Amino acid sequence: MAAPLSVEVEFGGGAELLFDGVKKHQVTLPGQEAPWDIRSLLVWIKKNLLRERPDLFIQGDSVRPGILVLINDADWELLGELDYQLQDQDSVLFISTLHGG
Repeated sequence: MAAPLSVEVEFGGGAELLFDGVKKHQVTLPGQEAPWDIRSLLVWIKKNLLRERPDLFIQGDSVRPGILVLINDADWELLGELDYQLQDQDSVLFISTLHGG
């Protein structure tokens, strides 16, 4: 069983409005059999942090198009996207690039 992970989850570009306006969350992910990856983090976020309009943040098992994901300030596309295995003290930033008009 993997140990719990402490991760900083941050939302910006308007995405924080779906999370009660809170930009930064220090979260402790519980220990589990499989290592934590971004895919399982998204499920956890949807269950524990997301307050409204999940369709504006999640699409299928990923973030919806128009949301930039940075892991420790690097584009998640360079790190394996949903399959990136989280490490203790990682920082995951979700920035919405979509703006209403």
